[in-house]
Amino acid sequence: MDTKKTVIVTGFQPFGEHKVNASWSAVQELENLGLGEDINLLVKEIPVEYKAVSKLLPSLWKQYQPELVVHVGVSGMATSVTLEQCGHNYGYTRPDNCHFCPNSQCCINEGPDCIMSVIDMDSLCKKVNSSSQGVAFSVSKDAGRYLCDYTYYTSLYLGNRRCAFVHVPPLGKRHSAEDLGRALQAVVLEMLQSLEDQMDQDHCQDGH
Repeated sequence: MDTKKTVIVTGFQPFGEHKVNASWSAVQELENLGLGEDINLLVKEIPVEYKAVSKLLPSLWKQYQPELVVHVGVSGMATSVTLEQCGHNYGYTRPDNCHFCPNSQCCINEGPDCIMSVIDMDSLCKKVNSSSQGVAFSVSKDAGRYLCDYTYYTSLYLGNRRCAFVHVPPLGKRHSAEDLGRALQAVVLEMLQSLEDQMDQDHCQDGH
């Protein structure tokens, strides 16, 4: 029986001015690097389409029962690798690659306005910044109300908050795909450690 934990990491297809999407380039580099022998790493490229995201994410969570899902997106404004703390349900008015926009302008009807990741991005950011990856990390609480935010919120909702979102800068702005792949590897391993620490804490509290 396979007792390895499964981690899913996704990047996005090209859109707008991003003819090459740095998020998918970084995720492909991460796939080459891996997360160690104890982790089943699955990578997926996601279309920049609301309907595709709504269809794909429930099947990923159900089929693989992942320990953690990390979505990666590109931000033209980012100069650092940005760890997003939360996803938002409302405000989706920007059309996707198919010129479609949800009529409700929201991810999940009657879902909460905002869902926070179970991972504390502030403490995670301090750890990865002190480990001298050669890449700067920062934290944000606004993933932008487009497919990135839409994907993050939907996954947080489906996965009981065991999810994270990472924004990367465009390639060549400061970093290569290899740099971003190494940064992702460091951050995902820290996320897994954080989840493990939380489980240990919960077990200790249950035992008292």
